[in-house]
Amino acid sequence: MNAERRLARLQDRVAVAMTAACLCAPAVAQQGVFTVKAITPEAALAAARAALEHCRREGWQAAVAVVDRSGVPQVLLRDRFAGAHTAQAASDKAWTAASFRIPTTSLAVETQAGKPMSGLRELPRVMAAGGGQPIEAAGTLLGAIGVSGAPGGDADDACAKAGIRAIAHTLDF
Repeated sequence: MNAERRLARLQDRVAVAMTAACLCAPAVAQQGVFTVKAITPEAALAAARAALEHCRREGWQAAVAVVDRSGVPQVLLRDRFAGAHTAQAASDKAWTAASFRIPTTSLAVETQAGKPMSGLRELPRVMAAGGGQPIEAAGTLLGAIGVSGAPGGDADDACAKAGIRAIAHTLDF
């Protein structure tokens, strides 16, 4: 009888251990993945349109690019008389803002000659000039917008910020 009780207890323990293992398995599996938020193509297009419209109202011909959080292009709009270089510059500003997660104006200051981070300017696609802004909500990077063609980085920034303002209400979560 004693042996039967020990066997029954062992079987109970095995059953409890197997149940616990099954219950814990989904939690362990979930540790190998993560969830991210990213800007939708519709929001990216709305931001680009609003930024371009702001530039037009100011009398500036510009290009606007919006990228997702990884720097992958979602939208590129170029006004009819914007310089040929503006499409690439806007794309690079958006990519830079997403990659470094800071406005490109801030990066321009931090990477000036003689500063410890000046070497970053040598990396491909890095555009250390005003006009690139990260698009964030609730502390999460969703994407970035870049503008090129307005007269100077501050003007490019104003257009980019107008684009973000236009979609801010859709990004809050």
